Amino acid sequence: MTTTAKRTYTVPQKSDVSENNKAIFDNLQKSLGFVPNLYAYFAKNDTALVDYLALQNRKSTLRAKEREVINLVTSQLNGCRYCQSAHTVIGKMNGFTEAQILEIRKGTAAFDSKLDALAKFTASVVEHRGSATEESKEAFFAAGYSEANMIDVIIVIGDKIISNYLHNLTEFEIDFPMADSI
Repeated sequence: MTTTAKRTYTVPQKSDVSENNKAIFDNLQKSLGFVPNLYAYFAKNDTALVDYLALQNRKSTLRAKEREVINLVTSQLNGCRYCQSAHTVIGKMNGFTEAQILEIRKGTAAFDSKLDALAKFTASVVEHRGSATEESKEAFFAAGYSEANMIDVIIVIGDKIISNYLHNLTEFEIDFPMADSI
């Protein structure tokens, strides 16, 4: 029986990427203070980083806090430690407490009824791979969300699935404080 060695994936440095991606690295360095390893890894492909950032930064009907609920729930259900860690930091920047973040990652937000409906709807969509229970859909709409919001929820889930899968496949170094396990 032959065993296959586990492949190691490396995050490129600025000198390793295309000129276009070097410019994006400079902008990320300026705006964030560093280039997160997730973004750097996307830069191994000449177009993926700009495409991913365009998706992440698109105009949305959802507030930043709502997008973080989706990011946290999706990352938890997909088992992505990188995104759990990054979005714990971003969630705190958006006003969530550590306890609230841990609750959101479990798919609920009892501290806010509208966010609770969003968390449960997101969890249902992710768990059912694009479907959702009728109960979670009805609670989502009853909480005041629209079909336009639902479209944006799906886009944010899609964005997060991309980054979750990329990290889950590669397991490159997490460059954020490690989120607590739940």
